[in-house]
Formats: sequence, C-alpha cells, structure tokens
Amino acid sequence: MAKNAEQFTCQSCGETYRKWQGRCDSCSEWNSLIEERIEEAVPKGLSTGKGRDITFTALDTDIAEHSRNLSQLAELDRVLGGGFVPGTSILIAGDPGIGKSTLLLQVVGKMALEGLPCTYISGEEATKQITLRARRLGLDKAPVQLASANSLRDIVTSLEKGPPPKLLVIDSIQTLFADNLSSAPGTVAQVRACAQELIRLARKTSCSVILVGHVTKDGQIAGPRVLEHMVDTVLYFEGDRGHQFRILRAVKNRFGATDEIGVFEMTDTGLQEVANPSSLFLGNTDLTVSGASIFAGMEGTRPLLVEIQGLVSASPQATPRRAVVGWDSSRLAMILAVLDARCGLSFTGSEVYLNVAGGLRVNEPAADLAVAAALISSVSDIPVPERSILFGEIGLSGEIRAVGQTEARLKEAAKLGFENAIIPRGSKIKDSSLKIIEVDHLREIVSLFTQSKPVTQVV
Repeated sequence: MAKNAEQFTCQSCGETYRKWQGRCDSCSEWNSLIEERIEEAVPKGLSTGKGRDITFTALDTDIAEHSRNLSQLAELDRVLGGGFVPGTSILIAGDPGIGKSTLLLQVVGKMALEGLPCTYISGEEATKQITLRARRLGLDKAPVQLASANSLRDIVTSLEKGPPPKLLVIDSIQTLFADNLSSAPGTVAQVRACAQELIRLARKTSCSVILVGHVTKDGQIAGPRVLEHMVDTVLYFEGDRGHQFRILRAVKNRFGATDEIGVFEMTDTGLQEVANPSSLFLGNTDLTVSGASIFAGMEGTRPLLVEIQGLVSASPQATPRRAVVGWDSSRLAMILAVLDARCGLSFTGSEVYLNVAGGLRVNEPAADLAVAAALISSVSDIPVPERSILFGEIGLSGEIRAVGQTEARLKEAAKLGFENAIIPRGSKIKDSSLKIIEVDHLREIVSLFTQSKPVTQVV
C-alpha cells in the first residue's frame, strides 16, 4: 500500500537524505537541504508480464527527417546547428538581466511574423510587461500567443486543446509548479517533474520547447543536474554588464556542434546580431603599445581575433598579485613557470595582470603564445610587431606546438588587414598573403621582443 514518505533533498545537486543536516555531503553546500514529501509505492509483479509490449526498431529503419524551423536570427541558428528541430527541448540559462527574455521574445516575434505559430508563457512577468517590451522591440504586431501562468496542469491542458505551436517558450522553469507535489516551486522535485512533462509534450506534438533556467552565484544552472541531462540542448547566455556584447554558447547539443557561439550586441531596440565579431573584440590596432597582442582563435567553425592585454609591474607586497579576466588562471601560472624555468624570466617580485578585451572568455590552449607575447612585451616595454597575430600552444619544456585550423585563422587575419603571423613551426599552410614567422621555442619570442638576449630578471 502506498504511503507518504519524508526525505530531504539538496537543492544544488539533488542528493536525498533521510534526515536533515546542515551540509550536503555530495556538493558541500550549506543549508541547501529542504524537506519534501513523496509518495512511495513498492513496485510488485514486474516479472508477471502484465506490462504492455514496447516496439523495437532497427538502426537502418527509414525515418522521415523533419526540416528545421529557422529562428530568423542567424547567430542563434548557428549555435543550434541550423535551426529548431521539431520535438526537441532546449534549456537556456544566464545571469539575471543579461537579456534572455529579450532574446526569446525577439525569436518568437520574428518566427510568428513568418507565419509559424509561437507561444510565450511567462511565470515571472505579466502579459502587459511583455507587451511593453515587444513594443520597444518593434514586435507588438507579431501574432504571438502570450500568457502568464505558473500551473503546469493549466499550461498542458491549454496547449493540448488547440493545435500545437511550432515553438513554445517557458520563462522560467523554476516558477512552474505541479499541483500533485507539495513542495514549493523551484525545488528539485518540482523542476524535475515540470521539465519531464514539458519534454513529453514536446515529443508528442513535435513542438520545440525552450526552458529558461536560473543560475546560481557560481554561474551554474540552478536546480537538479538531471535537468541538463533531460533536455536535448543546453545554452548559456554570457556577457559582462560593463560591455554591450552578449555571447550565446552551446555546452550540449544532440543535433549540432557544442563549440559554436553566437555574438549579439545589446542596443536600445534589443539584441542585434554581430556578423563579424572580430572587429568588435579588437582595439585600435594602429596604436602600438607594449603589453598587447592579437590572438587568432577559433570558436567552433568561426575564426575570432581577440586582443590579449598583459601588464607586469613591481609589487610592494610580499606575495605579488595575479589577476586574470577572461582566461584560465592556472594556465597563466603554468606560462609564468615556463618563462621562469626555460627562458630565464623571473616574475617572483612582480604583479601580473591579464585581460581578454571585450568581455570574451577564451578557453583555447592556442592562446598560450599570445599571452606569453603580451607578458614579455610588457616586461621589455617593446610593442608586439605591428599588424601581427599570434597563436600556438606552449609545452612545459618551452616548445611551441602547432594547433588546428591554421588556414582559417590566417584568412580571418588577412581579411582584417593584418600583415604578419607568428605561429608554431610545422603548421600546415597551403597559401597565405601574410608574412609568416615560424618559431620553435619560447626563447625565440623573448629574443624577438627584447631585441637582444633574453633578460634574466624582471624588476
């Protein structure tokens, strides 16, 4: 016979406990356990054959492929892999005020203007607030089905009555609640149950569902980790409020690549697509200053030129500061160690600051060479050769390793007017209009910028 059972569930990782405790043993979060009541029923007779038979198919079964529905935003379609696949579920998360609701309202508005039925359901805002934003974006004439609701039962019942939309936006999943659960909205049980039902509805009606998710103070999606496993695509909307640029990044995509990004610019009339982001992340390339280098990176299939800024200064403190913005701090520590051990540059008594201009975050190991060049340039007070790009991975012995997609990086640099490229020796180059400078070891970079033998101490 079914009975009500009590359990305590961690709201950060979803781990369950029989008794309350102050700290979760799984994720080490404090005060994250909340009591939930669940209905327990012991499954009996699973081997009696009373269940219905499921249908098995072969891998070579002919299946009619659905055509993707374009979002009318080329940057979003690039991240999704070519548009919305019918019946899929998408989770998009980002910091508060970053522009998630604005982006999705633009998507449903433009798709509705193209004749595709779209529905926007908000659990955070009233319909009047959304209408005012649509008017500011110039989309108030778009035939979008708009509603403000929090009950999962009401939402599913309303959607199943009429023809299903091509795109359904739920803003946000943490505000919905299922009335058969006693826990509050936003808890692990509620988020899991609501997401599961909406995903089932999407597959049943071939509707694409976008779920907006909140993030924690660490930038992770709030709620159970299983939510990211349930959906087909997970997107992060990134950006610094001090910059007008926003980056949409895919971290999971069952129907496309996971290394693509879309770049947007926040304006008074909403988010505008940036077709050539390299020109935005570059400063004044005609201004020759020390401590700055241009890195030719790759974000998926898109080449992207970014300015790397480094500053080395004497420190009055016993423990010099190391500050990094937009890059991996442990990677910086490795490069400083290689410069010390292999090139004779000591940063022991110096403060080191590193910044990726424009608010972009770089994750490629190919940025090692550009970072090292910016630091050496700051130390020697000699600018990087004018109109030059750099890329290459640095090993612990100081050797510079070749990286992939060299041709695409060089073509992007040539298109933007660069003349020189400092790259690892042995890179595969078919044809390039740039002057190529190949290097084997980091000592060659030190000699190049100091115009002499490598210096032995940074004061």
